[in-house]
Amino acid sequence: MTTPKKKTQWTVDEVMTRDVVSVRPDTSYREVVDALVGSGVSAAPVVDADGQVLGVVSEADLLHKIEAAGDERHRRLIGVRRVAAKAQARVAADLMTAPAVVVEPTASVAAAARRLESAQVKRMPVVDADQRLVGIVSRRDLLRIHTRPDSEIAADVTDHLLRRLWIDPRTVTVAVADGVVTLSGTVESRSLAGIVADHTAALAGVVEVVDELTWERDDSELVASRGYAFATPERLLRSSGG
Repeated sequence: MTTPKKKTQWTVDEVMTRDVVSVRPDTSYREVVDALVGSGVSAAPVVDADGQVLGVVSEADLLHKIEAAGDERHRRLIGVRRVAAKAQARVAADLMTAPAVVVEPTASVAAAARRLESAQVKRMPVVDADQRLVGIVSRRDLLRIHTRPDSEIAADVTDHLLRRLWIDPRTVTVAVADGVVTLSGTVESRSLAGIVADHTAALAGVVEVVDELTWERDDSELVASRGYAFATPERLLRSSGG
């Protein structure tokens, strides 16, 4: 019988905003400003008639016009042609930053967080396989995973021990306080104890894992001799002859 899999991480489609403020390439500067200010957002995707994302126009893109306005000396010092062009732009197509940094709805929140950090943006469009806009995800959206109740996190950890690691939950005590998970009890091997801690750390909403697990058998040398860079429950069972 196949053991049903328990999802260990939330995905973008579970935290993203679906009601997205977007603009068209020919949307005027003033209309873009009205859209952002009126909706209380800092950026909006620019989409074509088919809903495909062409770029993103942000408050930073719009501010170039204000920076240059009425300041001849600053206009001469702008230097960078791209910035100068945006200062003179009148429609979203000329204001936007393209290509846009996007993410798929099936991506994990961890992957989305890394992409936001790497691109140094606060939010990014969520697109389907055809690059059509389906939502937008922000840093604040991603932080929602850490608003989960401790009881819910504890239930996830216990369920994960049984379904994915085949460990009797009665042998491991799970305590959660403010997202910090403390694991105590005894498992079969040292390697398995490490896997329990690692898998727990990957669960949505877990801030930190305090590993107080003990083990019946120290199999670290055996695992190293077999060349297991990443030990799995299946490999551990095979290595022990189970």
